[in-house]
Amino acid sequence: MRKVLFILGELSDKDVDWMMAAGRREQVPPGAVLIQEGKPVEALYIVLEGLLRVSVESAGSRELARLGSGEIIGEMSFVDARPPSATVKALENSTVLSIPRSQLAAKLEREPDFAARFYRALAIFLSSRLREMDQAQSAAGQYDPDELDPNVLDTVHLAGSRFDRMLKRLMTG
Repeated sequence: MRKVLFILGELSDKDVDWMMAAGRREQVPPGAVLIQEGKPVEALYIVLEGLLRVSVESAGSRELARLGSGEIIGEMSFVDARPPSATVKALENSTVLSIPRSQLAAKLEREPDFAARFYRALAIFLSSRLREMDQAQSAAGQYDPDELDPNVLDTVHLAGSRFDRMLKRLMTG
């Protein structure tokens, strides 16, 4: 759930409301593919519930991660134009908020303030991920992967409240 804390913590309430209005709740059955390695990403997904598997098909379906509630998928396609290097597939019945790529790209283009918040959130998240990888290699397990960056701590409560509001609004309607 860490990624949603980074993203929603940097966005405003108005931004989160727009995401909920622009996106749609989708039921994803087990085995369904949200993102296919090598193919363009159609949407930004926020996992509301369920479990997804990230794997590299070109490496014999090697599992990289399992993602649950609060994870965001497809954000890398807004950073660079290369196709995804991994496949994301549902392991169980899951629910996602799907925000079409075209709508999000248009909002990023026409609203520079939103774009600045969105890209800052991605930069903070990616920087944190890179530091964790560096620490994992140099400290051989002497770090806590669930420890949050101090820059994010100020917005964790706000991000958590926004995600709770998102879940209540999208999962009950």
